[in-house]
Amino acid sequence: MSDSTEPYLKINGVTKMFDDFTALKDVSLEIFEGEFVCFLGPSGCGKTTLLRAIAGLDIQTSGSVQQGGTDISNLPPSERDFGIVFQSYALFPNLSISRNVGYGLENRKASKAEITARVSELLELVGMPEQGDKYPAQLSGGQQQRVALARALATSPGLLLLDEPLSALDAKVRVHLRHEIKQLQHQLGVTTIMVTHDQEEALTMADRIVVMNEGTIDQVGTPLEIYRHPTSPFVADFVGTMNFLKAVITGSDKVRIGDAEIGLASPLEDARDGSIVTVCVRPEDVIARDIATKADNIIETVVKDLEFLGSFYRAMLLLNDNQGSILLADFSINLVRDIGIEEGKTIQVRIPSSRIRVFSDSEGS
Repeated sequence: MSDSTEPYLKINGVTKMFDDFTALKDVSLEIFEGEFVCFLGPSGCGKTTLLRAIAGLDIQTSGSVQQGGTDISNLPPSERDFGIVFQSYALFPNLSISRNVGYGLENRKASKAEITARVSELLELVGMPEQGDKYPAQLSGGQQQRVALARALATSPGLLLLDEPLSALDAKVRVHLRHEIKQLQHQLGVTTIMVTHDQEEALTMADRIVVMNEGTIDQVGTPLEIYRHPTSPFVADFVGTMNFLKAVITGSDKVRIGDAEIGLASPLEDARDGSIVTVCVRPEDVIARDIATKADNIIETVVKDLEFLGSFYRAMLLLNDNQGSILLADFSINLVRDIGIEEGKTIQVRIPSSRIRVFSDSEGS
């Protein structure tokens, strides 16, 4: 990734209307040269619309898009510097793999020798050096997507756009190919934007994630920042699994969940005793406690259910809060065996203050 302080792509106040529907609402974003950025969000959040605005496939209603210091807001796609890969591959079925990859170079009137050399280089790059004479129908889905990627890179674009490129593939191929794409992007240093609704894809591939919801950007950050420090209940709920527990403020840095008092890592802003807040904690951050050891932030629970998930158990823990609240906790197989966690058993768990996020009721509504 480039150390330049000037963004390579600058999106300023972009709004996109489709008749009376606002798909994007005053979206602004900066992307730097060499970054791999994921637009992440549920269906209908505006992520594909934003990608298409960058590509010029759906011109924004208002706002501007700059690439490499040039305003490209109203340029047609043919005059913009990008390569794009779609979910559906969009290969030409009647052209060989080599012709598919070299299609953009043919349009640019490159010489036959240049096209042959570039196609050979790209097929080698995507691990398909012997497949040039085949046709798309003779290839698997994963191979077709590699060809689509090679075609998008053929003209050495400044920007690579990926529109849910892996969602049509089966799980095993998807995991393998996302690793290949990330390696390739890192090797080439091409600025890349990928649209996905798959949080695992975004967390494993992106340098930064842009979480979108209802046509706006909710949060921008590294995968770790998005996962560990969500700034809204929506992001907390959408990325990973999260517990949401109602609590009562009992001090500037304390809340009560049922009959348990929980200390927080830092004081709450505008904390008013008696106010209701939502406490968020990840299942993997809940610690089963050895009763012989003294510790803070202890909650007594009853194991309602244990779900075996291969490498760990997910426990449903019933809280003593008179509301039947459930706390999800992920415990290792060894821990479950060693301390005898089983359905119906009363166990104490600890919630580290550093792993707690607190949102006011107004943020959660």
